[in-house]
Amino acid sequence: MESARDPLVLVCDDTASIRRLIRINLELEGCVVEEAPDGREAVRRLIDPDARTPDLVLLDAHMAPHDGWWAIAAIRAHPPLDGVPVVLVSAALHGLDLADVMDHGFDDVLAKPFDPDELIALVSRMTGRTEGVP
Repeated sequence: MESARDPLVLVCDDTASIRRLIRINLELEGCVVEEAPDGREAVRRLIDPDARTPDLVLLDAHMAPHDGWWAIAAIRAHPPLDGVPVVLVSAALHGLDLADVMDHGFDDVLAKPFDPDELIALVSRMTGRTEGVP
């Protein structure tokens, strides 16, 4: 049963198996997970005034038709979402300038493939929990 204090994480990735892997790992740690298959759906969900604002967004970089770069611009252009941390998740981090990634509005990065413990530690840190999730 979900409680109001369970961290809500929005997972946006065009690969269903990646979304499922993240969901399983985070739900085992007490998180509530919502999914979006692309950037457009993630932004639609985030700006829905009737939806609970996530504590964290995990956003894949490369999706069609609206990728993570498009989505982060839309998220950061919506002032009510200013405090929501967004993490870039990608298998293509090699060669990316991390300062440039942060300048685009991301708060952190997670390389795919990731270790589940690394995912849990990142979610704990980004949602303000110091001893695991929740």
